[in-house]
Amino acid sequence: MKLTRLALALASLMTVAGLAYVGQQSRSSGPDMAMAAQKFVESLSEEQRGKALISFDSPERTNWHFVPLETNGKPDRKGLRLEEMSGQQKELALALLRAGTSQQGSGAAETIMSLESILREQEKPGKLTRNPEWYFFTIFGTPSKTGNWGWRVEGHHLSLNLTLEGMQVVSATPNFYGSNPAEIKSGPKKGVRPLEPTEQLAIELFKSLDDGQRQVAQQEKPFPEPRAKEVDSGVGPPVGLPVAKLNQEQKATLTKLLKAYTDRMPPDVGARELKRATDAGVDKIHFAFTGATEQGKGHTYRVQGPSFVIEFLNVQADSAGNPANHIHSVWRHIQGDFGKDKS
Repeated sequence: MKLTRLALALASLMTVAGLAYVGQQSRSSGPDMAMAAQKFVESLSEEQRGKALISFDSPERTNWHFVPLETNGKPDRKGLRLEEMSGQQKELALALLRAGTSQQGSGAAETIMSLESILREQEKPGKLTRNPEWYFFTIFGTPSKTGNWGWRVEGHHLSLNLTLEGMQVVSATPNFYGSNPAEIKSGPKKGVRPLEPTEQLAIELFKSLDDGQRQVAQQEKPFPEPRAKEVDSGVGPPVGLPVAKLNQEQKATLTKLLKAYTDRMPPDVGARELKRATDAGVDKIHFAFTGATEQGKGHTYRVQGPSFVIEFLNVQADSAGNPANHIHSVWRHIQGDFGKDKS
């Protein structure tokens, strides 16, 4: 009898835990973003607000990029950078970043910021300013329960763009993460790879292809860099191997690859992005790969469906000269980011 009661109690506990997990997954992240944005704005001085706050209708909202933007050592990016904030304001800015990402996504973003210190050491005296506090926070419009507004955190190798209607996130793209180095080769963080899943799962998928599949997936020329400063991706028709030609195990690997990108976003936003991508037709998604799979060999890939595209490049050497150790990766919509999708 005691064992029966214990089993029932455990079953009940697991049910409650399961419901809590489901609730956590379905919880809307919009209110958290609005609250974090409001607290950040309230902490700013008038001068700081002049840098951080921009009209929602400004062309600057879609003027995104992932490379260093500076002239004669002065930043060309709009927004308020971390080094211009007090300690408390930095914490509020990072709270906003964390509200707009998952734990995995915020961890990768903050690691990417920290890599600027490594670049500063490797490139001294460098042509570009390498500063982990040269990341810029911008609020477009007024965070509130109604109306359109958005926010961005951006700097070298990072561009996260969120668009909301009141408390509802309507767009989380473009969602760009890069990493130089892709793998830290020395020092206390040796072996750290902030974007490892996005690289390894694609390589795993390509290696699993048979000769016939590989001939279709393999492309002759590397894919170009993502089209920054644009609302539309400009990628054109899909190329490569249709998912319809994959076996079940390969499809499972592809799903993991998609989730490696959407899992950077808050759970509700990532789940919605993944559902949208697959509802448009899983078998219509294409996988294309260029280059080699060995470490230190350049490669690019693209995963493209009717509504979304993943663009990935690892073709550049890192700042220490290690070949193919410099990643650019993005998840975005085909027809338009920033809530401007026409599909």
